[in-house]
Amino acid sequence: METIRIYEEPQLHRPSLVAAWPGMGQVALQGVSYLREKLEAVEFAEIDPMPYSELGGVFIEGNLIQPPRFPQNKFYYWRHPQERGDLVFFLGEAQPSHHAYDFACRVLEVGEKLGVQRVITMAAALVPEFPEQPRVWGAASSPQMAEELNKYGVLLKGDFYVAGMNGLLLAVARERGLETLCLLGETPRFVPQVENPAASLVVVEVLAQFLGLEVDLGDLRQMAGKARQEMERFLMESRKEFIDRFTIPIWERRDEEEKA
Repeated sequence: METIRIYEEPQLHRPSLVAAWPGMGQVALQGVSYLREKLEAVEFAEIDPMPYSELGGVFIEGNLIQPPRFPQNKFYYWRHPQERGDLVFFLGEAQPSHHAYDFACRVLEVGEKLGVQRVITMAAALVPEFPEQPRVWGAASSPQMAEELNKYGVLLKGDFYVAGMNGLLLAVARERGLETLCLLGETPRFVPQVENPAASLVVVEVLAQFLGLEVDLGDLRQMAGKARQEMERFLMESRKEFIDRFTIPIWERRDEEEKA
């Protein structure tokens, strides 16, 4: 616990831990950050990043060299007004460079100290195409909880892998006897580094229903709509470039055939 700084120890009612790190499409970090901001969750603790982070450069601002910047790892709490279960949010600005298992244990220690019995993460489900409406995949630590996800239209896809801390935290939590749940938003595999708020939106919608949250998703819907327009424009331009580069007009083909 020496790597953990706790400013306040809130008394919470049946809390769930919702955690996120950067990942493909930023599905997890964008979705959980949005929820945390809209619910106005209160910061109460953080994990010292130095034992888990490796810095590889320096930021320059206005031609001036800046001091080292380590990624922040912060906890927030929120009390449900209808006592349907409070929330503890954890947000990590970057995946740990090393000691990932130990880092997961530190996150869970804070949650267990507050009585957390369920751990939830989000992730991207990579698909070959650009989905018109992203679907949500799900996985859980028990068949009963997995089947419960069917109520919210979640797909149970069987066998797959969740990379990074958004996946590892679930395995460590299950090892410690906690309930676990992962919701994944479909993201096109050909642009995994591009933010995909549409995938974040559908995952947050399911999570809000599952946890009984009333949260304004209007801003996230606007972000998703704008991102969809940009992606459609990108795909149209890519198709046009492909056609221009790899197709030959009929009259040019005839010229080439005559020369042959």
